[in-house]
Amino acid sequence: MAEMGKKVSKSLTAQFEAVTVYDIVTVSQDGSGNFTTINAAIAAAPNNTNSSAGYFLIYITAGVYQEYVSIAKNKNNLLLIGDGINQTIITGNRSVADGWTTFNSATFAVVAPGFVAVNITFRNTAGAIKAQAVAVRTGADLSTFYSCSFEGYQDTLYTHSLRQFYRECDIYGTVDFIFGNAAVVFQNCNIYPRLPITGQFNTITAQGRTDPNQNTGTSIQNSTIRAASDLAASNGTTQTYLGRPWKEYCLTVFMQSFMDSFINPAGWHDWNGTFGLSTLYYAEYNNRGAGSNTTNRVTWPGYHVITNATTAANFTVSKFILGDYWLPQTGVPYTGGLV
Repeated sequence: MAEMGKKVSKSLTAQFEAVTVYDIVTVSQDGSGNFTTINAAIAAAPNNTNSSAGYFLIYITAGVYQEYVSIAKNKNNLLLIGDGINQTIITGNRSVADGWTTFNSATFAVVAPGFVAVNITFRNTAGAIKAQAVAVRTGADLSTFYSCSFEGYQDTLYTHSLRQFYRECDIYGTVDFIFGNAAVVFQNCNIYPRLPITGQFNTITAQGRTDPNQNTGTSIQNSTIRAASDLAASNGTTQTYLGRPWKEYCLTVFMQSFMDSFINPAGWHDWNGTFGLSTLYYAEYNNRGAGSNTTNRVTWPGYHVITNATTAANFTVSKFILGDYWLPQTGVPYTGGLV
């Protein structure tokens, strides 16, 4: 990692010094690097590398990159490192309102296994009025995002499928802005509901499990849920909920997290009448803050207040996504169990 040390901060180099890297390229818009676009750097990465070889590292210098990036499955074991949140920015504005499907509206999409992103902001600037507009879609197994920001409104972050981990990330959105059917843990993240259009309410999650035998779900641990600045400055009539059941067997757990007072006391919202209310699994464990009071929560058959650590431990990094087997090689910090 010595070469990278010349280009990025010493602290970052130290953190990733144990990570195996077999090649490094730089993306810089001023022409001082190997490439001027992210897509060109990804195209140059070798195909189907053995994970034991380590990572192909793409260092993306500060700048606003107006690119639609889609990383195919054969570009495995890529490590993208930027100069920081709001420094290295990948941005687009595709939306359903402009004729794109939700799936194809993503500014950044990845299905290549072993993907890691660090210190990057991902944006979809279509706005609240444009309905579904994805900033990032990932169906990449063993994918990891560390110190990244995801900015959009409806459907910001599409955790589509397979095993994923997010650490110290910021996620902004309005309706269903963390959605999909991955097995995913968000740890030490900041979740910021924004101000939607008039008449809408916010739902942080819309999990997509379609079969009770799927080992998928969304676990949010030791994170912070606060209103984004536009929502905080509004008149307070917008209602914000932890989630709603997109699919019949959706599974979502909030644990050991801070919830500010703007969370609706009911906590959760239905999707369509009684759909999924007896088959879903929604749970809360040992949260804090004015919005975490479960006294007036929904009384659906599928809603649970977890009262013991043994049950809660099932939704930790070590157990839920088997993170001890694949996260150490990423260099990204994590807590395996309860905090």
